[in-house]
Amino acid sequence: MVHTTLSAPMSAARTITVPHLGSSHVGYALSEPFDEALPTLVLINSFTTSTELYRPQFHDEELGRTANLLAIEPYGHGSTRAGYADFTYWDTAVAALQVLDALGIERAFVLGTSQGGWLAVRMALLAPDVVQGVIALGTSMDYESARSRELGCWDGIAFLSPAIVALAEPVGDGWVIPVELVDAVLAEGLGPDVDEETRTFWHATHQQNYTGDAGRRRLRTSSINLRDRDGLHGRLDEVRCPVLWLHGTADPVYSVANAQEEIGMFTRSPQAELRIVEGGQHFLSASHPEVVDAAAVEFIGRWA
Repeated sequence: MVHTTLSAPMSAARTITVPHLGSSHVGYALSEPFDEALPTLVLINSFTTSTELYRPQFHDEELGRTANLLAIEPYGHGSTRAGYADFTYWDTAVAALQVLDALGIERAFVLGTSQGGWLAVRMALLAPDVVQGVIALGTSMDYESARSRELGCWDGIAFLSPAIVALAEPVGDGWVIPVELVDAVLAEGLGPDVDEETRTFWHATHQQNYTGDAGRRRLRTSSINLRDRDGLHGRLDEVRCPVLWLHGTADPVYSVANAQEEIGMFTRSPQAELRIVEGGQHFLSASHPEVVDAAAVEFIGRWA
């Protein structure tokens, strides 16, 4: 049974304004005190989650001694709000880089779970002088392709399309994200045996973040982005920073076979390494935080 130590739900501790998409308020959490002598590790969360996904990392003392932690919520997630009505993953990558600039952080490592993995790579592609290294967890560099399904990845089109249709019509102020959708995300992210405390926590957190018609629209756009995203295969040879990819054997969304094929596409990275985590779930930083945190400490220590 997957269990994560959690307290009462909180959205990002604060927001910061950046110019992208007509001026955006980006939700983030930053470890304190900020130590300018340490490198910074940016943490990008998975689909419909928020900074709370990385609570285990913020509580890890060794990781905290190694790097400042900066969790950033993508467009459509948590406390992040855009000035424009629509957005893509590339927009989040730009906004995240602008958050670093606004906070006066010149360079950073970027860790991302699932969608956070391809967001981290987008950041590295856009700003190679800023991103020092990428740590990808349970991710894919492809679009939702027939190729990926043949390699054992999920059918994201089938998973997401019913929700996209169901979320098409405007709703009233009292609307909140259905718990059935939250449970479906938890099953994909943490497996079938999610304990009641974790389930209750994420029900409350999702229903805090996705309310009313604006919440419905953010959720629908986030779902469309996940289903209809562009792949990165043709761009991966332009990634010039080191890449560490951790992938769990129990990940039901993206397969180990896919990760094994895609890690070889980072042909110009000084090192691109795949580590398989036995029993690891899709939300690997939550299911196996000790493994992820130790790998991050080692990776940052080598490449900082």
